[in-house]
Amino acid sequence: MSVSVLRYDEQAESQRTRIADYVELTKPRISVMVMVTVAITAYVARWGQPDFVVIVHALIGTLLTAGSASAMNQWLERNLDARMPRTKNRPIPAGRIGGPQVKIIVASTLILGALYLAVMVNPLTAVLSVATWVIYVAAYTPMKTRTPLNTAVGAVSGALPVLMGWAAVEGSWVDARWMALFLLVFFWQFPHFMAIAHIYRKQYGEVGMKMWTVVDPTQRRSGIEAVIGALAVLPVSLATIGGVPDSRIQLVLIFSLGVMQLICAVRYCINTNETSARMLLRASLIYLPLVLFTMMSLPAAG
Repeated sequence: MSVSVLRYDEQAESQRTRIADYVELTKPRISVMVMVTVAITAYVARWGQPDFVVIVHALIGTLLTAGSASAMNQWLERNLDARMPRTKNRPIPAGRIGGPQVKIIVASTLILGALYLAVMVNPLTAVLSVATWVIYVAAYTPMKTRTPLNTAVGAVSGALPVLMGWAAVEGSWVDARWMALFLLVFFWQFPHFMAIAHIYRKQYGEVGMKMWTVVDPTQRRSGIEAVIGALAVLPVSLATIGGVPDSRIQLVLIFSLGVMQLICAVRYCINTNETSARMLLRASLIYLPLVLFTMMSLPAAG
């Protein structure tokens, strides 16, 4: 093999690594979750008959603004990430992407995403995307090292994509169903993140993150919040489809999923350990996607 071919292969590999780093900077798993929430909410808002062109535009703008928020979050937490085994190899703490590049990416994707939503969808969706960015970056991120209440603030930014999806196809959110769906996603985050906080409590504690699993040695508070969140989603989830004709199967399925998650939360609260935390985490990861997709199968009201 010639030297030129070797150099070409090395350059190609370097380029692939750089692209992978830029993708990782946007936390693709979180971005995809946000996009799925927006898409399903838009679908549900129009009773399964949405404008798919509008949804595609909403997803493009959402991808840009969500990626911007994740990139800024990683920049602000670069020193913390460098001290935790699970995050130390991220592009910024590992030194593969520098500050100037991050700032350009953050600013350009936020501005482009907000403008895209304002023009191609509607101004309200754009405003909600910026509000989500501000709460996630300016409130939730710095609160992680200051107060365990950060989870509640983070849950607000995590649930706001519901309003984005609704506003994208309706132009407003004046509907009782959007409030129920917003609260569903809001409360779901408590058992989900309490489980994560327990699994990584040692790493969080070493870098000074004020999670309930860190500041409360008994672990009781995290268990209580997990149970409260899992309990709250039961009536809220039923309210999202209450009154829809021929929805008995969906009601039973959604309620059963909620009970399963609640049982795991109670077990975690009673016996807070690695096993119960991982079981709760799995239950939460099963619960939300299945509930959202179940809602998509609802027949049109009236």
